[in-house]
Amino acid sequence: MEKSIFDSVISRKNSDSIKWSRYEDGVLPLWVADMDFPSPEVVIEAVRDRLAHPFFGYYDEITGLKKSICSWLDTRHQWRVDPEEIVLMPGVVNGLNWVAQALMEDGQSLIFQTPVYHPFFKIAANASVTQIHSSLKEVRGRFEMDFQDLAVKIQDNTRLFILCNPHNPVGRVFTRQELKKLAEICENRDLWICSDEIHSDLVFPGSSHVPISTLDESIARRTITLMAPSKTFNIPGLNFSFAVVPNENLRKQLKHSRKGIIGHPGLLASYAARAAYSSGSEWLEELLIYLDENRSFVIEFLSTKMPGIKFFIPEGTYLFWLDCRQMNLESDPHQFFLQKARVALNDGKIFGVEGEGFVRLNFACPMRILDSALNRMSDAVSKWGGRL
Repeated sequence: MEKSIFDSVISRKNSDSIKWSRYEDGVLPLWVADMDFPSPEVVIEAVRDRLAHPFFGYYDEITGLKKSICSWLDTRHQWRVDPEEIVLMPGVVNGLNWVAQALMEDGQSLIFQTPVYHPFFKIAANASVTQIHSSLKEVRGRFEMDFQDLAVKIQDNTRLFILCNPHNPVGRVFTRQELKKLAEICENRDLWICSDEIHSDLVFPGSSHVPISTLDESIARRTITLMAPSKTFNIPGLNFSFAVVPNENLRKQLKHSRKGIIGHPGLLASYAARAAYSSGSEWLEELLIYLDENRSFVIEFLSTKMPGIKFFIPEGTYLFWLDCRQMNLESDPHQFFLQKARVALNDGKIFGVEGEGFVRLNFACPMRILDSALNRMSDAVSKWGGRL
């Protein structure tokens, strides 16, 4: 079989990588959502070409940038977006906080579903409002929205629902039917929707990403969708993202509130994003094939060699949510695998109280690294004598 471009193991030491510098030498890092694959050559070339010019002064919007985003959304997600509806920003986490602070007032509350990406838990405090959680529920081996619980948890002062889709860490890609039920609740309770869809391009066969804003015009008018090329093309360090805001008045409100606080993406980040969205499709298709093979490898490995770990097959993202509560480990699974296997995973507790006893595993790395990490984990459990 022809060797994949994603099989190459390239050292990230001395590259300022938080993923590879957080832990001591010898630890295999499968934690932070950062792929161990080089960015597409078209992106690297775009940045290199811009570096050939000796000036990096103040700049206006990069020609063709928003057009490339619109074309990408139309082609990949069948979503017709006008360039005027796009608001550029340096990061999705910035965007989540910006939206909450721009739309909410003292005495109000926001709500989201847990377990969830850990920066969600700081948004309410940063906006000086109250946060409410509604737990996802496990149904036949996957997580689903608990609409009954959600409807009960929403208060009269709740103004904002924050969605994570595809979901980090549980890997769900919510169906159109699920999103319609969610949208109906938000519409009936008159909530704004801020949808973090940063993993929208990373979806596996059998699932399809539906931007919630595409359900109908009424939902679009109450929705701010946050996206970025950072996960798709592995360029998070460049700090580029965007919001799609179809509601003109809402867009004006957001733009007004950003003054002096929320900046724009940098010059090189903008060149990288334009190249990625204009010419990165072929690279992405190869990536998705490789990630799907890695996903299958993890499923087979856990099923045969570590059946004590309950896992949830990710429909999107490159993250596995692993339930280790039945393994009788000597410590919490994050510390156990770090100390005994020398494998760094994300501690499930940072994703909410529902994450106690869980870890999150990032499988976006060359197969050789993934195989070594999983075997280390299996050996550590065998030596401990816990449930494989």
